Amino acid sequence: MADWRPILNRRSDGFPRIMGILNITPDSFHADSRINSVDDALSRAKQMIEDGADWLDIGGESTRPGAEPVDKDEEMNRVLPVIEAVRNAFPDVGISVDTRRAAVAKAALDLGADMVNDVSSLSDSDMVDVIIENKCPVCIMHMQGLPENMQNNPRYGEVVSEVREKLSITARKLVDSGLNSDIIVTDPGIGFGKLLEHNLSLLAAGKEIAPMQNMPLMWGVSRKRMFADLLGRTETEERLAGSLGIAAMAPSKGVDIIRVHDVREHADLYAAMRAID
Repeated sequence: MADWRPILNRRSDGFPRIMGILNITPDSFHADSRINSVDDALSRAKQMIEDGADWLDIGGESTRPGAEPVDKDEEMNRVLPVIEAVRNAFPDVGISVDTRRAAVAKAALDLGADMVNDVSSLSDSDMVDVIIENKCPVCIMHMQGLPENMQNNPRYGEVVSEVREKLSITARKLVDSGLNSDIIVTDPGIGFGKLLEHNLSLLAAGKEIAPMQNMPLMWGVSRKRMFADLLGRTETEERLAGSLGIAAMAPSKGVDIIRVHDVREHADLYAAMRAID
C-alpha cells in the first residue's frame, strides 16, 4: 500500500485499528479461522475489509500452545499465493505476514506485504537484515519458550517489567541497526508462555510494556485460552463475548492495533462505544 504509517497508530478518535486474522493453516486453535485455498482467503479478506479491517494478518504456521513447527517450504506454499492475490485484489489494505522466518518474510514483502509480525521477536538471525533492508514496520511479540513448550510451566518475578525488558532488547537491536522506533509495534504476547495472572497483569499495564513512548501497541487476545481459565469457556466458539470485553478496554489502555478473528463484531463494538463517548 502507498502509506502504512497512519494505520500503525490508533484512530484520531482514540480507538484501535482492527487487524483481521487469515490463518492459512489446517491446525490453528480456532477452527473457524482456518483457510484452505486462495479463493477462500480472498472471500474472507473482502468480507473483513468491508466489515472494517485496516490490516489483514496472513500466516501459514500455527503458533498455538503445543503446535509443531512447519517446514519453511510448506509455510511459503501456504502464504505467498494468498499474499500475492490479496495485494492484487485489495491494494489499499495493510498486509502483515505472520512468520518467524526471515526467508518467508522477505518473500512476502517482495509480493506486497507491508509489515512483519514476528511472534519470536527476531529469533531468526537474518530477520533484522530483512526488516532493515525493507525499512518496513515489524511487530515484536514477547514469548517465553517456544509454541511446543511455552505453556508447560511459565514463570516470572514481575511479569510487566520482565516483558518490557525483553521487548526493549529486541527493539534496541532494530533501532541500533537504523529502524525508526515509531514503526516497531510491540505486543505483550497474551497466552504465549503466560498463565492467566500474567495475561491479566499485562493487559492492565497497557502501553507500559512499550519500551519507547512512540512505539505502537498491539493486542492479540481474540478467542484465546485465557477465556477458558477466566470464564470457563472451553470451546473457542464460546469466547467471543470475553474477547469483546477485553477489546472494550483497549482504547483506555493505549492500544493502537487489535488483532481479531471477528472483524465485524469488533467494528460494531467500537462504533457503539464511539456513539456515546
